[in-house]
Amino acid sequence: MLLGCIGDDFTGSSDLANTLAKQDMRVTQYCGIPDRPSAAEVEAGVVALKSRSIPAEQAIEESLKALQWLQQQGCTQFLFKYCSTFDSTPEGNIGPVAAALAEALDARKVLVCPVFPGAGRSLFQGHLFVNDRLLNESGMENHPLNPMVDADIRRWLALQTDMPVGHVGFDAVRGGRGPIADALEKADAQGARLIVIDAVSDDDLMEIGVAAADLPLLTGGSGIGMGLPENFRRRGLLSGAGGGWRGVAGPCVVLSGSCSGATRSQVARHKQAGLPAFEIEADAVIAGSLDPRELAGWALSQPAMPLIYSSADPKAVRAAQEHHGASRVAHAIESLFANIATELVAKDMGRLVVAGGETSGAVVEALAISELEVGPEIAPGAPALRTELPNGRPLAITLKSGNFGGPDFFAEAAAILGAT
Repeated sequence: MLLGCIGDDFTGSSDLANTLAKQDMRVTQYCGIPDRPSAAEVEAGVVALKSRSIPAEQAIEESLKALQWLQQQGCTQFLFKYCSTFDSTPEGNIGPVAAALAEALDARKVLVCPVFPGAGRSLFQGHLFVNDRLLNESGMENHPLNPMVDADIRRWLALQTDMPVGHVGFDAVRGGRGPIADALEKADAQGARLIVIDAVSDDDLMEIGVAAADLPLLTGGSGIGMGLPENFRRRGLLSGAGGGWRGVAGPCVVLSGSCSGATRSQVARHKQAGLPAFEIEADAVIAGSLDPRELAGWALSQPAMPLIYSSADPKAVRAAQEHHGASRVAHAIESLFANIATELVAKDMGRLVVAGGETSGAVVEALAISELEVGPEIAPGAPALRTELPNGRPLAITLKSGNFGGPDFFAEAAAILGAT
C-alpha cells in the first residue's frame, strides 16, 4: 500500500476512494479499522471512520489507530479526508485530528484544502465557497450538527487548535507547482504548520498534488487527492490494473437521512415521478411507533424503487431538536435506518442507496461491512460500491453525502448498481 487515507465519515471516504480510483489507483475502502493486513494489490487504502461529530478526544484516538494500521501496511504518504464544506464546530474535530496526525508523523507544511470543484467547492483568499455563495450563506449555516457560520477557513481552523495556521493564496497557486512549493516553504519558515491553500479548479489541485509529492501528510476534501496518484505513477509504483465492476440484481431501496438541499430535491423528484415514498417523522421515531421490520416489508412489497426518508425542512429539524434534544433525535433516526437496512438485507435485497453521512455510517456498521470494492462513478463524489455481506450475499451500495448528486440521483444510482 502506498497512500494511506483516513476519512471522518463513510460517504466522504467513498468520495475519496472514487477520486483515487478514477486516477487508476487500486483502492479499497475499509469500514472501520481493519483487524488484518490489506491485500497485496491494494495501492490506496481508505479507512472510513464515523468520527466527524463525536467528542474530539475520541476522534483523535480512532484516527491515530487508523494511522498506525496504515503505517503497518507500508504507506509512505497519508491523507486526512473531511467534508468539502469543512463540517466542524469551533471545538473540532478537523483541527484537533489534523494536529494529532501531524504530531504523530512529525509533519510540517500540512496542507488544509477542502476543495472539490466538481461539486462546486472552491477556496479563494482563504474563504470557502459553495458554487457562487460563501459557505456561511450556502445553507450550511443551517446544518443540524455542524452549522458553518464562517467561510474563512483560516479563522475557523484557528479556533480548533493551537497549532499555527498559515495560508497560500491564489496568486501562488495560479503560478503552478514551483510557486506553490516556494509559498509552502515561506509559510513554514514563518512558523505555520497547518497551511490553508486556495484552489478553484481541478488544474489547481493537480499542481498542488505535484508540489505535495514529498509531504507526509495532507488534509482536505476528496479533491486534494486528485493529483497524488500521478506522483506514484511517475515513480513506476502503480500497476495500472484497475478493478472490474459487477452489479447486483434484486430489489433496490433508497434510505435518506440527509436534510441538505440537494437531497431534499432528490426526494421531491422521486415523489414527483409517482414512486413510492414513506416519510419518517422525528416525533414518531422518538415515540417508538415505527417498526423497522414493517417498514422493510413495505419497501420490498412495492412494484417500483421505494424511498424511506427523514429529509425534513431545516426548520422542522430544529423544532424536533428543541423539543426532544438534538443528539436524541439524531441517534433515534440513525438507529431506525440501521435496523431497516438489517431487515432489508435479510430479505435478499440486492441494491441499497443511502443518502447522508451519519445515516450511511449507521447502516454500514449495522450491516457489519468491513471492505468495499470501488466501482464506477454515479455522480461526482459518489461511486458505486460492492461488498460481500457476512452471510455471503453480495450487496451493491452507494453512500452519498447529502449535498452530492443531481435531482435524478436515486434513479441513476439504481441503474448503475445493477449494471455489469
